[in-house]
Amino acid sequence: MGSLPSLATAAAAVLLSILLAAGHCGAADFNATDEFAGNGVDFNSSDAAVYWGPWTKARATWYGQPNGAGPDDNGGACGFKHTNQYPFMSMTSCGNQPLFKDGKGCGSCYKIRCTKDPSCSGRTETVIITDMNYYPVAPFHFDLSGTAFGRLAKPGLNDKLRHSGIIDIEFTRVPCEFPGLKIGFHVEEFSNPVYFAVLVEYEDGDGDVVQVDLMESKSAYGGATGVWTPMRESWGSIWRLDANHRLQAPFSIRIRNESGKTLVAKNVIPANWRPNTFYRSFVQYS
Repeated sequence: MGSLPSLATAAAAVLLSILLAAGHCGAADFNATDEFAGNGVDFNSSDAAVYWGPWTKARATWYGQPNGAGPDDNGGACGFKHTNQYPFMSMTSCGNQPLFKDGKGCGSCYKIRCTKDPSCSGRTETVIITDMNYYPVAPFHFDLSGTAFGRLAKPGLNDKLRHSGIIDIEFTRVPCEFPGLKIGFHVEEFSNPVYFAVLVEYEDGDGDVVQVDLMESKSAYGGATGVWTPMRESWGSIWRLDANHRLQAPFSIRIRNESGKTLVAKNVIPANWRPNTFYRSFVQYS
């Protein structure tokens, strides 16, 4: 049993190295001496947490391929995968700290629009926070995928708007809607009997998760546990449990969103679970 924690530590170290190697989005380090500077805007404002609140000023840039989902691997610092596919459909964005919230903003949905640039259409588009922006150019900075940035343009002016580089936008938070999907759990690579890491995704409503707990089906001695063990936020929307014993599957998972609503996915992770495998629940916030 003395070697079990070392397996968990090694797995965590590998995950961290992968994250650091993956790179992050972010524009060049602009000097934000403009209308945002000195006007009392709070970088930790709660504006980003209010649904259908007043339109709030922000700045937008874009990264990756002009018609891509942002990162070359269609992922990002939230841990989501295949962001070029449904339900993300490449309509993704990096958020700086007031939007990313140390990972607890992962999966949040925002409506955005631009009107100042001559190429802007003024239409609203919905984007999902999937990555972290480490180089903000404004108190609220959306570093959009090329696809999302281009969608803000008038017909035929997508490339012209992208050539603007950095634009003024407005945003408001909205509930997420993922029709046809239940909340999913992706067991991360390198998970093992004493280290369990899971990506939580496709939550309607808030779209984010602020706490995850795991219940084993039985104790190491054979009896039912009935005990919820808090998991730790590893990075992005990935939560981990480092155990001092061999975990007893199947696992039930309990999640709580930013609004305080709790859901339980009973026995969602089967007894024969495998790393790098997706398991869909039968629960959803809507």
